[in-house]
Amino acid sequence: MQSPSRGRRLDAVSGPFTPRTPRVVAARRLQRRRDREATGRFLAEGPQAVREALARAGTVTELFGTPAALDRYADLAAQAARADVPVSEVTEEGLAALAETVAPQGLVAVCRHLDVPLDTALSRSPRLVAVLAEIRDPGNAGTVLRTADAAGAGAVVFAGDAVDPYNGKCVRSSAGSLFHVDVVRAPDPLAAVEALRTAGLSIFATTGYGDSDLDDLIDYGRLAAPTAWLFGSEAHGLPEELTAAADARVRVPLHGRAESLNLAAAAAVCLYASARALR
Repeated sequence: MQSPSRGRRLDAVSGPFTPRTPRVVAARRLQRRRDREATGRFLAEGPQAVREALARAGTVTELFGTPAALDRYADLAAQAARADVPVSEVTEEGLAALAETVAPQGLVAVCRHLDVPLDTALSRSPRLVAVLAEIRDPGNAGTVLRTADAAGAGAVVFAGDAVDPYNGKCVRSSAGSLFHVDVVRAPDPLAAVEALRTAGLSIFATTGYGDSDLDDLIDYGRLAAPTAWLFGSEAHGLPEELTAAADARVRVPLHGRAESLNLAAAAAVCLYASARALR
């Protein structure tokens, strides 16, 4: 018999799924980028990510959970059931096979890719955009995505040879923000910058050697206009062609003895400066 709080019970006859159950095996393959690209699916782990994914209609295609987790988070199981999302009980071992954390919290959702074309994101007239230019560290990328969401950004662009936004660590680091903003993948960073400029956004490139100080941009009101911030990797910074294409090359002032800020901290300072100016 189907449990009304747990959706369509695919395991009603055979018991909870194990690591060898075909559906678990298929979902586990989504830990690999090539399988995510081939299927247009990815995994979201933990109750917070699952909650945010379910709130975005049509995103979740299956929910896996241990019996204990499905009882503890019965509201999420019920929400999945109302959306006609299959809910599958898995053993602790089955859940561990799907999870990428040391201490998983009992729930993993299979989700559809969310990214939209850049022109679609720009048609919504975002006033703040974060561009991650060839940032390959998934933890940094997810953290910046989370910060951009908190600062009110309308879109986050993964430009050039950037990390896959659906990498498990990136999804976890975003803490659900992946499901809140427009995610764009732009293979050509320069073309993306020109599209942003054509849409009316000022382009600011962050660099430790910028000729403009962030405080100056604030003081002269330059952040009061719609803005796209370009962020590069901690190891290599922004490609020269992108800094050259920007309207200004901006450094975050350092008033103490620290040599620099890490990417996540610098992005937070810049994005929140814009958020305050745009209020």
